[in-house]
Amino acid sequence: MRKPRTQLSGEIRPQTPHRGVRLFAIFGFGLALAMFAGANPATIRAAQVNQLKTTPLSASAPKLSDHEIEALPSMTPQQQAQLLMERAINHYEGAIELIDKSVPSWYGHLEVEKGPLAGLLNTAINANDLRVRAASLEVTLAGYNLPKSPYSVDKLLTRLENEPDHRAWLLWILGVLGNRGVETSRLELTFLDRIHDPDQLTRTYVAIGLGLLATDDAIPALIGIFREDPSPQVREMAACSIAQSGMFSEAQRMHAVPDLLKMMDDATLDATTRSWVFQALRDIAAAGIGSDPAAWRSWWSQHSRG
Repeated sequence: MRKPRTQLSGEIRPQTPHRGVRLFAIFGFGLALAMFAGANPATIRAAQVNQLKTTPLSASAPKLSDHEIEALPSMTPQQQAQLLMERAINHYEGAIELIDKSVPSWYGHLEVEKGPLAGLLNTAINANDLRVRAASLEVTLAGYNLPKSPYSVDKLLTRLENEPDHRAWLLWILGVLGNRGVETSRLELTFLDRIHDPDQLTRTYVAIGLGLLATDDAIPALIGIFREDPSPQVREMAACSIAQSGMFSEAQRMHAVPDLLKMMDDATLDATTRSWVFQALRDIAAAGIGSDPAAWRSWWSQHSRG
């Protein structure tokens, strides 16, 4: 099951002070390590292999350093956003709080469609921490200079009616605004009204938008799309929004399990869609049960809170 990807790509290499000094230090350390490896090759090789098989090993303290915090005011908004998003993705203490504090000053000053920050936002929206995903949405709105206000929604809804060629992006960014608490109920109706739109791309981004919106009522709507939409692409996107992508909490995704269990036994589903049902269950449950309906019912009987 593929996660939805926006037009965001790239990789960050944050600039840091005293780069030449640091590179020299790294070169010196590497030379010493190479000399030691020559004298003790078996020891070094074993350590390198074992590191990949052990529990996570910290490379450094997961906290923004004093010199990074002190350097932030001298950076451009783009540099600030890149550094803090990279640190947030890597769970550095204080990074998300600094994004929340700084993002109002970034409006109209960020490039989010290409370059390093674009890649970071694409990584962040698929992070395993909802706070990191939320941070990526906040930075995205700043990049498009879309204040979190009803006026932004009004403007985008007008474009949605008048610019069919931009409909996919407009549905996506409306999902972002709705998730950040802007006209959420109104936007939920906007998406629900388009579930049966004749255009496949529109329905695909309705599924993505509902996943971003992440209201409780979006879950049954996505189940309906997953079960009934005529397009395999749209059904797959709905399954992904239910199980993995978007902004649903773990508890919300668990509410989809009873309907997914019913779909296991639906003889009208094609083989591919049925395989996505089991994949969605595995993603939600983080359990390697496979495709055995009886095993899944047994698992649910032990994990259901009802």
